[in-house]
Amino acid sequence: MKQIIGGNQASASPEVKWLTVDEESTGQRLDNYLIRHLKGVPKTHVYRIIRSGEVRVNKGRAAADTRVAAGDRVRVPPVRTSEKAEAKASQPVPPREFPLLLEDEALLAIDKPAGVAVHGGSGVSFGVIEQLRRARPGAKFLELVHRLDRETSGILLVAKKRSALKHLQDQFRERETGKTYLALVLGDWPANKKVIDLPLHKYLLAGKDGEGERRVKVVDKDHPDGMRSVSLVKVRQRLAGFSLLEVTIKTGRTHQIRVHLASQGHPIAGDDKYGDFERNKALQKQGLKRMFLHAWRLQFDHPASGERVELLAPLPPELQEFVSHVPASAPV
Repeated sequence: MKQIIGGNQASASPEVKWLTVDEESTGQRLDNYLIRHLKGVPKTHVYRIIRSGEVRVNKGRAAADTRVAAGDRVRVPPVRTSEKAEAKASQPVPPREFPLLLEDEALLAIDKPAGVAVHGGSGVSFGVIEQLRRARPGAKFLELVHRLDRETSGILLVAKKRSALKHLQDQFRERETGKTYLALVLGDWPANKKVIDLPLHKYLLAGKDGEGERRVKVVDKDHPDGMRSVSLVKVRQRLAGFSLLEVTIKTGRTHQIRVHLASQGHPIAGDDKYGDFERNKALQKQGLKRMFLHAWRLQFDHPASGERVELLAPLPPELQEFVSHVPASAPV
C-alpha cells in the first residue's frame, strides 16, 4: 500500500540515510540539523523520529537538544515526503536582509518582523536564516543562536563564527543572558503577581495524518514530563482593558510566555493558539492584526570581547500605533 501524506502520493522507496556532520554544523542542535537536511519532512515528524530513538548519533540514541560535532555520524530512518512538500522545499529562497541592531565580525543582531519564521520547517519552505544566507553568498558561516516564534517580533542573534555560536549558545543554556519581552495582555494584571514558576509540558494535538500541531500546557510540579519554567512580570503600563507587561524569562521553554500569561487568566492580545479567540476577532477590527509579543531587550556577554552587551528593539509601528490609541486605565 502506498502511503499518502496530505493528499499527495508520497515518494517511493525511502531508505536509511547516514549523514556526516561538517565543520560548519558543529555546535548545532540535533533537531535543527535534521530540519535543515530533511527538506519537505514535517517538523513534527522530525521530533517524532528523534523521540522514538530511530535517529542515532555515532550509533547511540540522542535527544533533540544534543549538540552535534564535526565528524559525527547521524543515522536517519526512512522518511517519506509528499510530492507537494518536495516541490515546496525546492523553491528558490529569495535573498533578504533584515533591520540590523548590531553587526561585527562575530555576530549580527536583527530586528525580526512578525510573520517570518526563523528557519524553514513544517509548512514553511524557508525562514530568516535561509534568506540571510542567500543575501550574503560570501558569508562562510551564518547560524541561528536561538529562536523566536514566527509571530513574535524582535531581537534575534545570528553567529558569524563557530566559536561565537558555541559561546553564545552556552550563555543561553546556562541562563546567563537577559531576555525581556513586551506583551500586551487582556485585563488588569495583578500588581502582586510578579513571578510565575510553573512547569510546562509539550504535546501534540491530534492531526489527520498523525502529524499534530505542537502545543504547550502548564502541569503540576510533580508531573514526570514537566519542565521547570520561570517568568518574571512587571507592569509597564495600564490601559483600558489591557496591561502592557515586561516579561523576563529565566528559562527558555517553547511558548513559555504565551502559556504562562494565559494560565493566569490574562492571555496575550492576538494570540491565536492560547488566546481569547472571540476577543481576537474584535481586536483585528480595531487594528491589531498580529500577536502582541515582542522581544524587546537582550543582554549577553560578547563572545569576543567579553563585554556585557544590551540590545533594545523598540515596539514595531503597528504595535506602537495600537497602544497609542488605547486610553490609559483610570487610576485606582
